[in-house]
Amino acid sequence: MTYTVKSTLPEQDLKTVAEALRGTLLDLIDLSLVAKQIHWNVVGPRFRSIHLQLDEVVDTARQYSDTVAERASALGISPDGRSATVAQGSALATVPEGWLPDNDAVRIMVDALGTVIAKSRERMKAVGEADPVTEDVFISLTGDLEKEHWMFQAENRA
Repeated sequence: MTYTVKSTLPEQDLKTVAEALRGTLLDLIDLSLVAKQIHWNVVGPRFRSIHLQLDEVVDTARQYSDTVAERASALGISPDGRSATVAQGSALATVPEGWLPDNDAVRIMVDALGTVIAKSRERMKAVGEADPVTEDVFISLTGDLEKEHWMFQAENRA
């Protein structure tokens, strides 16, 4: 027996929302992986504070990836967070291999967060009329990521 979850959204609106949710899921999964990779490899005088701050980003990204995937499921959109799909579809740049000086770690996180925020804002706008419930997810996500972005920017040295 096959079970299918069906949305009450019109087909065109569902297509718009599906694209936004799928892209966001990939970016959030990758953001958590980028933050963990940096977390394990950051070195320098600010190691401890950056190391701990990276865990906050991982927690936020994982929490929202679950929220986004469950929103997709509720609308009948099958979430795809497989590693190959993430590697192929994420908007984030690859983290360099090896140890990362604290200044580089901060710069990479500022860039990664900036990328996800920009995409989130685009997607928020795209889904606004189609599905205000999904738009609300993007509003919360963007606010939380902007807080992390601010905190990492404040780590930059002048």
